[in-house]
Amino acid sequence: MESSSQFLELSDEDPATIYEVFESHGWGDGLPLVPPTDKRVTEMLSHVKASPEEVLAVLPPRGGSATYRAVAVNAVLAGCKPEYFPIVVEAVKALGSQKINLRGVNTTTHPVAPLLIVHGRVVDELGFNSGLGTFGPGNRANATVGRAMRLVLLHIAGAVPGPGDASTQGQPSKYTYCIAENQKENPWESYPESLGLDSESALTIHCGENPHNFHDMESENIERVLDKAASVMTTFGVNNACISGGEWFVILCPEHAATAVNQGWSREDVSNYLFEKARMPAGSFREQFNLLAWADWMTSLPDKELVPMTQQVENIKVLVSGGAGKHSCVVPSWGMTRSVTVPI
Repeated sequence: MESSSQFLELSDEDPATIYEVFESHGWGDGLPLVPPTDKRVTEMLSHVKASPEEVLAVLPPRGGSATYRAVAVNAVLAGCKPEYFPIVVEAVKALGSQKINLRGVNTTTHPVAPLLIVHGRVVDELGFNSGLGTFGPGNRANATVGRAMRLVLLHIAGAVPGPGDASTQGQPSKYTYCIAENQKENPWESYPESLGLDSESALTIHCGENPHNFHDMESENIERVLDKAASVMTTFGVNNACISGGEWFVILCPEHAATAVNQGWSREDVSNYLFEKARMPAGSFREQFNLLAWADWMTSLPDKELVPMTQQVENIKVLVSGGAGKHSCVVPSWGMTRSVTVPI
């Protein structure tokens, strides 16, 4: 196992041994780990064409250099199959984007974690779960790729609770946070295509809270469904309430998306409706916050004027994931971060 440019010798490959060794050093995420033997790391690296010592990204707050070898070690620790490694690599590269603001994401007191969303052909090829229970347990690709990202943040970026991660209470998605877009049941173009990205496979990173569920088992009217989504969005409890530049990912289940399309609604129609519907009086915001990081046009609004939960409709992102059951969710961002979508 490589650590700080040195190799850690293990007495054996017994998972209990590495569990105890990592615990004694304050490493890991608290769950059992796969021993990163030289053979396993080499096999992981064989799935990319790059020098093992090449740096993918420099990750704050520690300013750790995420080399291919170091990322491969963490992918092994997480339990990834070697064929997952190119996804982990591209996700780590994306984390280095200035738009993500990883220093802020890692060090804030807010419970924020990078959500990885996988799109396109690679979803089926590698067995990601885009259907029933996509946010939940039971799928190796979702669980281990998301966990590999977290281990990279812990071991390379230094996002350790306390010295590098000041999140007051944390959140379960700081263990693993990875889903896939359900393109088979998506009535619109894929999410990357909606951004103008022409690639067979892609990934998105959105730094946000845990999913905020909303459900509607009855409606054949999309307005009634989205009214429930808007009710979830209109809260003072999220950072996006006082930071108007935040993004909102609205992740519709296939049935709710079908309801929209049956009424002739586009993805943009959904975003536009929520932009208009998810609003509260300006005066109510002023009562709740001494400081409001609002767009200039919002600051002069009178107290009775209804203010949207984000400063522009483009900040409301809509995609389809999950299975049957008519539950959807909203994932608000931390506020001072922007999502990134890149080809794989």
